[in-house]
Amino acid sequence: MSSATTVLIVEDNYLLLEMLTRLCEREGMRVLAASSGEAALTVLRDGGESIDWLFTDILLPGLIDGWTVASAYRERHPHRPIVYASTAAQLEGRTVPGSIYLRKPFETREIVELAGLMAARPGEGGRRAAV
Repeated sequence: MSSATTVLIVEDNYLLLEMLTRLCEREGMRVLAASSGEAALTVLRDGGESIDWLFTDILLPGLIDGWTVASAYRERHPHRPIVYASTAAQLEGRTVPGSIYLRKPFETREIVELAGLMAARPGEGGRRAAV
């Protein structure tokens, strides 16, 4: 029996966080949500092994930004996908192989397609592969 793909969504805009959560859940995913970098690091510490991919806003309130969250996730899971989202046009070259960048505002259809892709990609050992 296959378990659902698990995504950690890190987004400080509550309406956008709710929309992303619902879209991923409609694709059959289990969603863990955090509205700050600090909360995301707590989720990673407590249940990081079950997270198949990460969706993180780059600019987050507080001391921990999306880059830091992604780095912590990448340390645990070097080959699992990361999706970065930001209103910035350029990313300073900080993304890593296996990552995707979405510029805000994005369209709902983009998220539905992305969520469907992540849910459908089998990885090694029951985990999802990087895209």
